[in-house]
Amino acid sequence: MLAEAIAPSPHAFGVAESFSGRRWRFQPADAEVARSLSRSQNLSPLLCSLLLARGIAAADVADYLNPTLKRLLPEPLLLADMYKAVERARAAIERRETIAIFGDYDVDGSCSAALLCEFLTGLGFRPRVYIPDRMTEGYGPNAPALLKLKQDGASLVITVDCGATAVDPLTAARDSGLDVIVLDHHAVEIPPPALAHVNPNQPGDTSGLYYLCAAGVTFLFVVALNRALRASGWYAANGIPEPDLREHLDLVALATVCDVVPLLGINRAFVRSGLARLSMLSRPGFAALASVANITPPCTPHHLGFVFGPRINAGGRVGRCSLGVELLTAKTGAEALAKALDLHNKERRAIESTILDEAMAMAAAQPEAPILVLDGDGWHSGVVGIIAGRVRERFGKPTFAIGFEGGLGRGSARSVPGFDIGALVRAAREQKILDSGGGHAMAAGVSLTRTQLGEFRAFVASHDAAAASCSNAAKELTIEALASAAGSSAALVDEIARLGPFGAGNPEPLLAFADMRIAFAEIVGRDHVKLQLRGGDGARLDAIAFRAATAPLGQGLLGARGRPVHIAGRLQADEWNGSRRVQLHVEDAAAAGL
Repeated sequence: MLAEAIAPSPHAFGVAESFSGRRWRFQPADAEVARSLSRSQNLSPLLCSLLLARGIAAADVADYLNPTLKRLLPEPLLLADMYKAVERARAAIERRETIAIFGDYDVDGSCSAALLCEFLTGLGFRPRVYIPDRMTEGYGPNAPALLKLKQDGASLVITVDCGATAVDPLTAARDSGLDVIVLDHHAVEIPPPALAHVNPNQPGDTSGLYYLCAAGVTFLFVVALNRALRASGWYAANGIPEPDLREHLDLVALATVCDVVPLLGINRAFVRSGLARLSMLSRPGFAALASVANITPPCTPHHLGFVFGPRINAGGRVGRCSLGVELLTAKTGAEALAKALDLHNKERRAIESTILDEAMAMAAAQPEAPILVLDGDGWHSGVVGIIAGRVRERFGKPTFAIGFEGGLGRGSARSVPGFDIGALVRAAREQKILDSGGGHAMAAGVSLTRTQLGEFRAFVASHDAAAASCSNAAKELTIEALASAAGSSAALVDEIARLGPFGAGNPEPLLAFADMRIAFAEIVGRDHVKLQLRGGDGARLDAIAFRAATAPLGQGLLGARGRPVHIAGRLQADEWNGSRRVQLHVEDAAAAGL
């Protein structure tokens, strides 16, 4: 069973360098404080130890373990420009204006566009949804598309998950007399020339809601707009029943998980409530995706991030960029759309596999580079984000992956905690080193020409010291509790699950197992290592290390057959033939007896 607390130590089990090159440390939790919290909250000492390890105060325990919209939903008008945006949208609805929605082709953009489209459709409108083509138009609003929407009759365009950096296109729209509301969450230093810019990551916003994804911002916009329409008597005057906004939470949950925003505050309620609704499979698009992926409810964050998300993303990566929105809003024909996205996802994996091998070899040839800038001719722009993430995961360094076609490069970046890759990209853009670019602290996108690449590499290299410091800090693995094979039961997994939903900013607890002997180890699938571990008391525990066979972790595990190791990982319980089987997902390992 798990210990109630772990004493501070320079290195857990003395592991200063694991198989994957990381230092282990215990997250200290005061046993007496945990017992006191246990008595006051009527919770197990184990759960209280984990809550304390995560810095959850006693006053916040109830909301943390049971996040609800009723208690956690913030006041939408706290967001800068929200009132202005709502009033303009309300006026457009009352005057029956033509409203267009300009989205992005990723999951967050597709969910945001689908949410707003559904809300307006429920009011009797037929909004035009425009998703730019990744290959020919790039990311975000462009002047020709905006002006075409105006020519087609739109008097109000609402951008979702894009627009915050589109200064020139929005200037053209403004000059033409087209009103634009921007609903975004990407960090900017200078607000765009929009009628209203609702974005918790813009200068002057004091909402504190920096952790929202675009679908979260869009949901708050719809909450405020719905409230304004109710207050003005619009629903009663038009004989339209007020919509149940909870029906959109499946979209918000999917976007929140797939955009890897921190699961803090209202985001926890979004995901918890959204998973419950998604598990009903009442949305035809989700029911069709579940069918092609052969999954059954209840749905988990894993299903959002690794089953639904990649397939919806596949349209924007290698298919038709609007496929995701079409599926999410479909009332009929969802099965055909889901099959098309599933096929595109298989195509994406095939493209990714070839490029990934090339990128990994490039990265391995730069062992001293604190920031990796990888590029290749013909690298598909739809998969470079995945490539950057995989390389970052393997080497623990901020990584850019850029694909060039005809001298024009489009790339994505993924970072390590503490190194703001979005700020680096924005600074490069402001210095005219990039044609365009933007993003978050952990992820960003860039566009540049082949002739700009050398200057960009030099600019990136000027940040090497800061990146190296953050990468070094990221090599520290924090263990929250001790565990044993004998105590690793389905009941234990259920207790740990009370800390969920898990994801960015709220990972599953990392448990350590001391002196486990590797009784069995083999490579399964393309790159996974399957294990059977045996404790000192003979108890056994199944385990797997994903995508590790060719990595130092996998090589270390395979080479330690029959020998004792310390293992760190996260427990999972899977349904199999009517029974629940517990398996450890291995995060790291080290030779015992160091």
